[in-house]
Amino acid sequence: MAPILQSTQPWVEKYRPKQVKDVAHQDEVVRVLTNTLETGSCPHMLFYGPPGTGKTTTALAIAHQLFGPELYKSRVLELNASDDRGINVVRTKIKDFAAVAVGTNQRKSGYPCPPFKIIVLDEADSMTEDAQNALRRTMETYSKVTRFFFICNYVSRIIEPLASRCAKFRFKPLSEEIMSSRILYISQEEGLCLDAEALSTLSSISHGDLRRAITYLQSAARLFGSSISSENLISVSGVVPAKVVEELLKACKSGNFDLANKEVNNFIAEGYPASQMLTQLFESIVEDNDLSDEQKARISKKLGEADKVTLTRPLFTVPRHGFTTLLFVSAGILTIRSFKSLLKCIFLFRVQFSLVPYGIAVLS
Repeated sequence: MAPILQSTQPWVEKYRPKQVKDVAHQDEVVRVLTNTLETGSCPHMLFYGPPGTGKTTTALAIAHQLFGPELYKSRVLELNASDDRGINVVRTKIKDFAAVAVGTNQRKSGYPCPPFKIIVLDEADSMTEDAQNALRRTMETYSKVTRFFFICNYVSRIIEPLASRCAKFRFKPLSEEIMSSRILYISQEEGLCLDAEALSTLSSISHGDLRRAITYLQSAARLFGSSISSENLISVSGVVPAKVVEELLKACKSGNFDLANKEVNNFIAEGYPASQMLTQLFESIVEDNDLSDEQKARISKKLGEADKVTLTRPLFTVPRHGFTTLLFVSAGILTIRSFKSLLKCIFLFRVQFSLVPYGIAVLS
């Protein structure tokens, strides 16, 4: 079927909830914040949790519901990871905005319009520690006229002096039921046809990230038209097909290095992400009932080492034979019967990485 004509607006923005009550699967957060909107009393807030769970949407919805469209631009300052948020920005732009006084509490056009401004710091966990420390004094000095909303994925990366000054709200990954409900609504609005298998696949490959699920759905709709299958969604998501993972595991279990080497070469030639393959290998191994807990632990350890190498050395700079051995050792430990052979494999891996010049492209 030919691709259907789509609007240019990203669906993530088109279907972003405009009110706090519409945020999905965050009942505790919505209940507390609804009371905040009714009273107009708002503390500093820290929203944390996995990506695509509604943190930024909730923060912006609060700001819009408090000030309305007329005062929003003058009362709300948004900064995210794409903005320079070093210590100098904290001392100038943020401090200058926080210091400006606002009018008294007067309702305007039905909005509460409380007597303070809001500074939204998205992806605050990417701010340097010096910049976070510089915010401490600003938060204290201008607490009467400014509220801070911190949004992050990892709350442990927010320094304790900042975290202790905020009301914390944890956002949970969306369940498959909630995600499927939202995806079905968007599909109906856009005139798409998704069967049960495609819906389940989309929920599975998104891992509780609704933003990612909507992006995959829009990409598939643009490429394949209104009728979208499970295979279509896998092809646009970059997920390694289950058959490829199974073939690699089967080759590793056979104990035949040449066979495993062939499977890895095929995997590289197809251009699948190494990190994605390692993630799916890990999931397959954890769910494998033929392996003992000790075997799973040993394999997981080697997969972790392999993942670290793919992060520190980009795929296009890792030597072909080194990467092949790395991936084989990670999964091929399934066939190792003794500690002696384990050491032999690790030695082979180290020798190959030390002998093959660094910087050779994988596809060369």
